[in-house]
Amino acid sequence: MGTPSFLTRARGLLRIRNQLVRECLAELLATFMLIIITLSSSAQKITSSEVKGNLLTSYLGGALAVMVGIYTAGGISGAHMNPAFSFAMCLIEQFPWWKFPIFVVVQTLGSFISAGAVYILYYGMGEQHWAREAHGGGWGGQAYGHALPLPQDAIWHYSNGTLTVSGPQETASIFATYPADYVSIANGFVDQVIGTGVLMVGVMGIIDPRNKAVPKGLEPVVVALLVLSIESSMGANCGCPLNPARDLGPRLFTYVAGWGPEVFRWVEGRGWGWQG
Repeated sequence: MGTPSFLTRARGLLRIRNQLVRECLAELLATFMLIIITLSSSAQKITSSEVKGNLLTSYLGGALAVMVGIYTAGGISGAHMNPAFSFAMCLIEQFPWWKFPIFVVVQTLGSFISAGAVYILYYGMGEQHWAREAHGGGWGGQAYGHALPLPQDAIWHYSNGTLTVSGPQETASIFATYPADYVSIANGFVDQVIGTGVLMVGVMGIIDPRNKAVPKGLEPVVVALLVLSIESSMGANCGCPLNPARDLGPRLFTYVAGWGPEVFRWVEGRGWGWQG
């Protein structure tokens, strides 16, 4: 009988046998995949001034991110990735109520961590980069004079190093959704109730075995198309978050990362995060 390989031994040592822990880790990973792709597509659009992305690529990235998240953990946790979906599953008795607050915390934590990853990816660690200005006269035909600062990573470069919630070079909307100037609290609430309701009804219809079956293994693709259709038709008012964890986790991150309490402030006629 041969000696177990290192990979086999490592797999045995790292194997998690507690089902709840397995589900929570799977849900965390699925939510992380969903949010990091969604926020990155938004960051690419905003920081490039829509040169390397636009509204359509942002919507497409968010929809495909849903697909990736479901494929990542659908067989373990169900890949809810959304407290609204977990709540709906509880209502139809397909998910135990006692797990609901646990999943909400895990989903929000996954979103928070994803926002941190996108911040590092598009902002860096805030270090200053320098280069020497070249001029003639040195050995080899070149000498170096005084130091010049080089542009930093995308968010820093786009915002000139100022993390703002409002204004022409705001960057808070990379992470959280902000309503249009004309949207009131009541209108924003109704917008999210309707959009999230359409999402829930659509997903329930897709997974209901009594309906026309989606080819096995393609359910995540169909859900992604559903999300894309909602984003394309209901995204004007509030940015179409449809997911409390998707908004709250990154919003909490922007609060602690430098954007400040304005990310939670509502000013009538200006929306969240805007000051008159």
